[in-house]
Amino acid sequence: MTRRGYYAAVDWGTSSFRLWIIGQDGSVLAERRSGEGMATAAKTGFQRVLDAHLAAVEAPDHLPIIICGMAGARQGWQEAGYLETPAKLAAIPGKAIAVPDVDRDIRILPGLAQRDERQPDVMRGEETQLLGAADGLGGGRHLVCMPGTHSKWVRLSGETVEGFSTFMTGELFDVISRHTILSHAVADADAVAGDNPAFADAVAQAREKPALATNLLFSVRAGQLLYGLSAADARARLSGMLIGLEISGALATAGSVDGICLVGSGGLGALYRSALESQGFAPRLVDADEAVRQGLSAAARLIWPL
Repeated sequence: MTRRGYYAAVDWGTSSFRLWIIGQDGSVLAERRSGEGMATAAKTGFQRVLDAHLAAVEAPDHLPIIICGMAGARQGWQEAGYLETPAKLAAIPGKAIAVPDVDRDIRILPGLAQRDERQPDVMRGEETQLLGAADGLGGGRHLVCMPGTHSKWVRLSGETVEGFSTFMTGELFDVISRHTILSHAVADADAVAGDNPAFADAVAQAREKPALATNLLFSVRAGQLLYGLSAADARARLSGMLIGLEISGALATAGSVDGICLVGSGGLGALYRSALESQGFAPRLVDADEAVRQGLSAAARLIWPL
């Protein structure tokens, strides 16, 4: 519990809620996590959800709140709009919107938009991870990978987001493994391990022949029927092929870069690290939780300077 704090930082996703009370020295004084993402809060009430978590840590009434993520979506608490690329990361805090009709200062950060008729794209929440991760990259051009249900690959030049690409890899893996003929091949298999040779081989195949994507996917089923491919290896091959296709696509649009930064955590972050390393890359690793906290902190200190 805490009655102190400089501000509260909130990462509000579609299905998750994370709150940190941050002290003046940048330390985390208290933390709350729950499954009350936008989908839940839209029914329960965003302010009610937030107030309950603030009360649980005895946050003072005057404490300002900085929020990123889906609370700023059109279906969220208050639409925060988008900053269009190319965009300076430092410009993000200045475009934060204030939530009206509340009894404390609450700001929601905007997302980023790529306004291109042939390759339109949007992100919301990941821009704050970028803000937090960019400090450690220095100058030059970097490709920043943020794995997730909808993975983001950002083309970053110094402090400027030149553009980005979203890949529906996580969602496709879920749909294919549950609702297609491949569901029989991967049934009852455990989570994929990055050191599984079948995973690395599939990443390589997908990178070498991305045009054969749907054929490679069917080979998971054929491999089981003809060669007794185990469910674990079948699941690893499916995951590796989808991630390999994602890497291939991201690199095809990246141009010349000085390095790759991987902003991830947990099992998914480890899987992407294995995939990249198996292809000869040495990504700079940034913890996703730390990146979003650092990004929220950078925004809060610009909005509410000490």
